[in-house]
Amino acid sequence: MSKQYDDYLREHIGAVQEAAQWMVDNLPSATELSNYDRVKFLNLTKEHDESKFTEEEYFAYDAYFYGTPDEDEFNFAWLHHIHNNPHHWQHWLLINDDGKYREPGKVVTLEMPEVYALEMIADWWSFSWRSGNLFEMFDWYQKHKDCIVLHPNTLKYVEQVLLEIGEALKKEMASQ
Repeated sequence: MSKQYDDYLREHIGAVQEAAQWMVDNLPSATELSNYDRVKFLNLTKEHDESKFTEEEYFAYDAYFYGTPDEDEFNFAWLHHIHNNPHHWQHWLLINDDGKYREPGKVVTLEMPEVYALEMIADWWSFSWRSGNLFEMFDWYQKHKDCIVLHPNTLKYVEQVLLEIGEALKKEMASQ
């Protein structure tokens, strides 16, 4: 167990919570959620990445980022992580087992519930909160969006939320 990884996890989860609270306070997409979903979203961020503290993930992640990486161990940990954390877009991909899964179009995208899509964005944005450049996420998204596979409705929602964040940040900066 490394202090570096423990510190990283604490900081990351705190930044996710900070991003989520900002979203709830400032975004139409978050304020338009039902009371139930708004509370659920904030509660999800309190439990964010809890699986990283499990035996299936902790040691592999710690070694991968702060020690001697073992690619196979990390891959198993990552697979465990995405299967246990619905805020990851990979959680919502279905590979059909009809023997033709290697053919184009055989991976099915399932629509993410809005609370998980919001948590995913808060997760992405947490790195901007940690760096102090709240616009950093937009460059990251532009660089990675072609690799992210989302249901068309989820993609539309995610890009709407990202647009709202950008507009709200610009207004916030203009008023300072």
